[in-house]
Amino acid sequence: MNALTISEYTQTLGLQAKAASSRMAAAPTASRNAALRRLAALLRENTQSLQVDNARDLERAVAAGLSAPMVDRLKLTPKVLETCAQGCEQLAAMADVIGEIIGMKQQPSGIRVGQMRVPIGVFGMVFESRPNVTIEAASLSIKSGNACILRGGSEAIDSNKALAKLVQQALVDSGLPADAVQLVQTTDREVVGQLITMPQYVDVIIPRGGKGLIERISRDARVPVIKHLDGNCHVYVDDPCDIAMAVKVADNAKTNKYSPCNAAEGLLVARGVAAQFLPLIGRVYADKGVEMRVCPEGRALLQSVAGAHLADATEQDWVEEYLAPIISVKVVAGLDEAICHINRYSSHHTDAILTRDHMHAQRFLREVDSASVMVNTSTRFADGFEYGLGAEIGISTDKFHARGPVGIEGLTSLKYVVLGDGEVRQ
Repeated sequence: MNALTISEYTQTLGLQAKAASSRMAAAPTASRNAALRRLAALLRENTQSLQVDNARDLERAVAAGLSAPMVDRLKLTPKVLETCAQGCEQLAAMADVIGEIIGMKQQPSGIRVGQMRVPIGVFGMVFESRPNVTIEAASLSIKSGNACILRGGSEAIDSNKALAKLVQQALVDSGLPADAVQLVQTTDREVVGQLITMPQYVDVIIPRGGKGLIERISRDARVPVIKHLDGNCHVYVDDPCDIAMAVKVADNAKTNKYSPCNAAEGLLVARGVAAQFLPLIGRVYADKGVEMRVCPEGRALLQSVAGAHLADATEQDWVEEYLAPIISVKVVAGLDEAICHINRYSSHHTDAILTRDHMHAQRFLREVDSASVMVNTSTRFADGFEYGLGAEIGISTDKFHARGPVGIEGLTSLKYVVLGDGEVRQ
């Protein structure tokens, strides 16, 4: 496509999305839920053919020299597809929030004032790597009565096209407009530039990918942006804590899967338990090939662990999102230093404390400035599916409108509704 054609193509996507959004906002709950259940069925029926399409993307990715975590993110395994299908069904089973009226109160004038939850309208989503995001975004868009324009990464183009085809089939089979979910069919990056500067068609842009992508979109967009920034997540092992539980959780938070944004990248350990805890977690990480970037105090406690992969931590390590079998390790004086470190270096995504002190837990929850803050559990739970949202559009590190995993409510807005009986303002 040349520049003019790209412009025309993007305008067409916008026009079609705008028209579809009106129909989706008015569509009955039953139709939207039927589309989600139909999509779940289609995903299961087409698991084998989807893997054929996915194999082409994987082959290209390996040939292009993409890193192992990036290739891992591209995989559409039967397990991944089943999780997508379950997410659709979970959404279909959830109550419909569209049209819900909250906070209705009688005013002295006689009028009653409340707020109604309504769809945002059209959202554009630009994402990299994971093709399952196509289903997560589409299903949330359908449930929330929106229309969306999805632009996936070029590395997953075949997988995304195959998935988007199933989404449109599910919509049409349920009496809804196919254009309610449109996938950008070209890998030309100029489409993104056009999409983020069309406030007449697009109500919000959601970038989901690397820091470079998000910074570019935030800088150039002429429509509001819900940012999904990097996940420099921390686990803080407090004094006192249950050492065995802390080892189990710190292991899971790092090694359950290296590539997601909710994997732990920093491990902070209170000085009072460091001598007991660090050799135990060091043994686990050594056995799994995890490199530890350590402070001097941590190195002294870990150097006796046979086979441990140790390197001296630099200032950069405290802010790094590795997405790999690497973790930064720092011994801290206690809770105060842990909170200060997290608020300074974390990406405000997800941070956890492992403790037996209730007051420490409460302070951590109140004072750590992150979208998800956890007590005695793994950061890997920071996920729309695990939070019972059905799916997520991303994990917002913004502080307005939507924060944390963005589910249905994050794709809606509130408008004031006023009910009267002939009252006039005096």
